[in-house]
Amino acid sequence: MQAYCMKCRAKREMKDTRRITMKNGRPATRGVCSVCGTKMFKIGKS
Repeated sequence: MQAYCMKCRAKREMKDTRRITMKNGRPATRGVCSVCGTKMFKIGKS
C-alpha cells in the first residue's frame, strides 16, 4: 500500500502495515516508510 511520506515528500510504499481505528471510529492504516523508516499514516479503508 502506498502513502505520502512527510520526510521524503513523496508517495512511498508502506511496510509493517496495521489496520487501526481512530478515536472518531474511522478506519485507518499505520505503517513505516520503506525508504527512510518514518511513521506513515493513511486514513480510509485499506
